Amino acid sequence: MDYEKAVKRSTGEVPVVEDVIDADSKKISWTHNVKEDLRRLKPHKFEEGNIVTGLYRPFTKTRLYFNRRFNERVYQMPKIFPQPEIGNLAMSVSGVGASKGFSALLTDVVPNYHALDTGQCFLLYYYDSAPADDLLRKSSDTGQVRRDAITDTALSAFRKTYADNRSAAGTAGAGIGKEDLFYYVYGILHSPEYKKRFASDLKKQLPRIPYARDFWAFSLAGRQLADWHLNYEAVEPFPLQQSGELGLGDPALYRVQKMTFARSRANGKLTADKTTIIYNARIRLSGIPLDTYDYIVNGKSALEWVMERYQMTTDKDSGITNDPNDWATEHNDPQYILNLVKRVVRVSVETVKIVNALPALEELTVPVRQRI
Repeated sequence: MDYEKAVKRSTGEVPVVEDVIDADSKKISWTHNVKEDLRRLKPHKFEEGNIVTGLYRPFTKTRLYFNRRFNERVYQMPKIFPQPEIGNLAMSVSGVGASKGFSALLTDVVPNYHALDTGQCFLLYYYDSAPADDLLRKSSDTGQVRRDAITDTALSAFRKTYADNRSAAGTAGAGIGKEDLFYYVYGILHSPEYKKRFASDLKKQLPRIPYARDFWAFSLAGRQLADWHLNYEAVEPFPLQQSGELGLGDPALYRVQKMTFARSRANGKLTADKTTIIYNARIRLSGIPLDTYDYIVNGKSALEWVMERYQMTTDKDSGITNDPNDWATEHNDPQYILNLVKRVVRVSVETVKIVNALPALEELTVPVRQRI
């Protein structure tokens, strides 16, 4: 490990970093924090348990070496996803000043800071390290205590608001739980009316959540959206028309270099035919519903994110080649990427259906002291 080699070259004295490091970016990225650790001669070793699954971009997972020592600026992520076996949900939203328009995406793995443009996360839970004698320590002995990220104050305000507004559709204020409220927020953040009316505010500040008249409609929609967005790798693939494969069971058949749209000629000009994707030299997928592209997350459609991220690329600085086919190989599923395309089409179509069926906000009037 190049960091350890640099520590050994320091001969036990406080080093002049530039004298002992190998600045070759193909070996290690010497960030500010890593250099500071070297100056202090802090020993660091590779820990296999720190390899986790992360969400790099929408509907694009990758392996991540996750710890405070070699990840610059982890912020509060260790309290959100402290260990791979400890579950949580994080609602990633576009950050203040984002240039790609507001969107939200739920994840159950560590999200990259730019999974959504300079995003910020809102959580279902967070975790604290528990003292050995803490009675709340989990029985699995993970050493972590789970806390609700939604406060009792917020829950109380929503329960009171809907209890006091009996005319609001589907209200049962006392029955609202913290999970119901979490999914309500997710539903609200997908409302086209909400995003249009508050577009200017969403560029300048974090989202403020209104009291919509039909709480349960938005909460149910949020749960449905969450199910599609979290389980996108397991949903039934959309029945696209598939042509060109040889059917010989050769894993190489499904390897991808770069997916592109087919081209069609209209009015003498070649234009992209978004109903058809050329998957590779031997496979073509057609029959993609055009409303697939109405599901926009972080500035482009979910399907176009998959097409962009699942291609062969080489990083200029490190020289590392990103081969998306490695993910399929690791999971022993040669058709992973092919089926991912079909699955994200289905997720997109179902998301559009749910979003289009959302009711109007029709905010309830509440006293200022109850506003969240």
